[in-house]
Amino acid sequence: MTIQELQAAMEGLLFVVGDEGLTGEDIASVLDIDVETIHDAISSLQVLYKEQQRGLQIVEMAGAFRLTTRPEHAPYFKKLAASPLHSGLSQAALETLAIVAYRQPITRMEIDEIRGVKSDRAIHNLSSKLLIKEVDRAPGPGRPILYGTTKFFLDHFGLNSLTELPPLPENVDEQSLEDEADLFFRKFEETLETE
Repeated sequence: MTIQELQAAMEGLLFVVGDEGLTGEDIASVLDIDVETIHDAISSLQVLYKEQQRGLQIVEMAGAFRLTTRPEHAPYFKKLAASPLHSGLSQAALETLAIVAYRQPITRMEIDEIRGVKSDRAIHNLSSKLLIKEVDRAPGPGRPILYGTTKFFLDHFGLNSLTELPPLPENVDEQSLEDEADLFFRKFEETLETE
């Protein structure tokens, strides 16, 4: 494997794992290369990113390497996040948010079961918009992540607490739960758009 191939593979690995990052030992294990070579390749890649003034960088935090954006570009990311193009929520995101709001704490698998489809992308979008967050880990095999709403969720929808969510009808089936919650969130989205 050439140094360029090694660096490309490391970039891909760091991109895939996201915020969790990987230790030099993890990368070495996956690529079946010694740790010293990995550290040398990461160092040279860090220098290359800096010399080429790339928008990304590799940083080491808590013993793990992460692919991150450059801090000097933060104003652009804030502007993008506040852009009207990125303020709306898709139907899938609204459904997922309603399920989390009414059933929290809840795992991704439980959300998938209620929706009947995978919710990874919706969960990622809601997390990036700071409407939901990881609140704990469920007991049991794999200790899946439990999701809940955030303070920003309450602020965004003009709620003081979760007790202000509209009550659901008795003996509601899963589809009715989604429909009711969807109407509630759509109402708040329309209110926010007119402000």
